[in-house]
Amino acid sequence: MPGLQSGVLLLPPCNGIKKAQKHLDDQEQELRAFPGDWMTAANPFETGVGHFWGIHATRPYMQSRYALVEALLKVKTRPAVQKALDHIMDMLRLCRSDNQGVRDVVPALFLRLGKDQECYDFLKWWATTGQEMDYDWGDIDLGYLDVKDADVFEEVDLYTRKHYSLSHAVSVTLVKIKILHDLRNLQGSTVVGETAPFPQEILDNIRGKLVSTIVAGNKEIMDSKDQGPAIERLKSQVAQLYKAVKKSNKYFWPALIRPGNNLKARPQYYSHGTPEEMRLVLQYSYDSWLETPGAIDLIREQMDSGN
Repeated sequence: MPGLQSGVLLLPPCNGIKKAQKHLDDQEQELRAFPGDWMTAANPFETGVGHFWGIHATRPYMQSRYALVEALLKVKTRPAVQKALDHIMDMLRLCRSDNQGVRDVVPALFLRLGKDQECYDFLKWWATTGQEMDYDWGDIDLGYLDVKDADVFEEVDLYTRKHYSLSHAVSVTLVKIKILHDLRNLQGSTVVGETAPFPQEILDNIRGKLVSTIVAGNKEIMDSKDQGPAIERLKSQVAQLYKAVKKSNKYFWPALIRPGNNLKARPQYYSHGTPEEMRLVLQYSYDSWLETPGAIDLIREQMDSGN
């Protein structure tokens, strides 16, 4: 499977990026020069942080900034994905309540960049604090996206609830699949270590390179000689998430296996459980699955098993 390239931004999408950047620059200049009126204070970049979109004058700027994100994501390189993620995270800083729904794009970008822990922390915040009915989105002194080092091995009840974000559920599934693959790699290295005369130091170094930083940083797992129980727990979690996504939108998993034109048709509106929702989420997340070796195959196995 193709991975994320490490090169710089290249033509032909570069023209689209330049055009989108120029439009954004014009919108930003206009917004910074905004003198204010009876509804809005001048220069919202200083006076309206956290409240954008509620300030009507900022909306063309926010729409232009997301248009630049979309242009960047047409380029399949690490710098382009990182730049797109930087833009979206700053958009969330400017508009905490995320009226545009850009939070649905974020997890897949973290995963494409190999930032699995950051991805899971982001997902965990939106599944916990972000769901609190009494959270005051207008109070910028409150903690925001401040979950750090959440337990990626924990159970998945948070993410299998009815009406949970399809985009986020799909990304949690991929996080768990990546960890499952790590544990299987560790198990295989343990077998090799038992049959080959490698010094322990060399074997530990090999094992560390086989896994993500999440697993490498878990001393209990790295020291274990038997990953079997942990593998079984992860398999169960993946199966639970698979079923939850299938129940939420029956079109998603088949489309992940055979995307066809679903990667091109961009719906303007969608409702829960519809093909339109599937297409939007597939377009957000497909590259993160394609760039993760074995991930789509595991979903195919789930489908073939009749789950």
